[in-house]
Order: sequence, then structure tokens, then C-alpha cells
Amino acid sequence: MSLYAMQKFLFALNREQEVQRRYAEGGETRATLLGAYDFTDEEREAIDAGDIGKLYVLGCNGQLLMHFAPLLGIPWADYLEAMREGVRKYGPVRAGIYAMTTGTDEKVAGI
Repeated sequence: MSLYAMQKFLFALNREQEVQRRYAEGGETRATLLGAYDFTDEEREAIDAGDIGKLYVLGCNGQLLMHFAPLLGIPWADYLEAMREGVRKYGPVRAGIYAMTTGTDEKVAGI
């Protein structure tokens, strides 16, 4: 897994208008943008789909994701629920600061 690459991408996406434009354009433009990062197929698919829950489970920092969510048009309450749903759907957080030692219960680290 390339957690560093995902978080580096999200950091750039959250701050750079050109990266935001290329992501929002979709299609080949987005594919080229994402191709510049060392993602696994699973990571690339989650970022391309804007799957907040999957990205959270893959280990992305919530502070990076909380800025990605509005770019996707996701309100705050829905963002929090997306992380909870990610744990229910994909299992515990796999890496990073939010890695959990418990199962897939309703308690999600920090939310």
C-alpha cells in the first residue's frame, strides 16, 4: 500500500487549483493526474470514485479527507457517516494513525 502517495495526492488536491481542476475534469485528464502517483489499483479506484470510507480504511488522515469531502460536495455529517460506513463495509482501518485494533463495530476512531 502507498499511504504516503495517497496522502501526498490529497494534500496537493486540497491546496492546488490546477490539481483540483484536473481531478474535477475527470476522464483521461483525471487518469493522467492519478497516474503520476504510485497508487495500488485499490487506492486509485477509491480516489477516482471519491470513496471517503474506503480511503479512510486504507489509512488516509481524516484531516486530509475532511478537505477532500467538500470538493466532492459531501456535507460534514455525510463525511463522518462515510467514514463509519467505510469501516462497516471494508473492515477496520488498515494503516496510518487511525488503524484500529477492534473489529467492525460502530465506534470509529475519533468520530
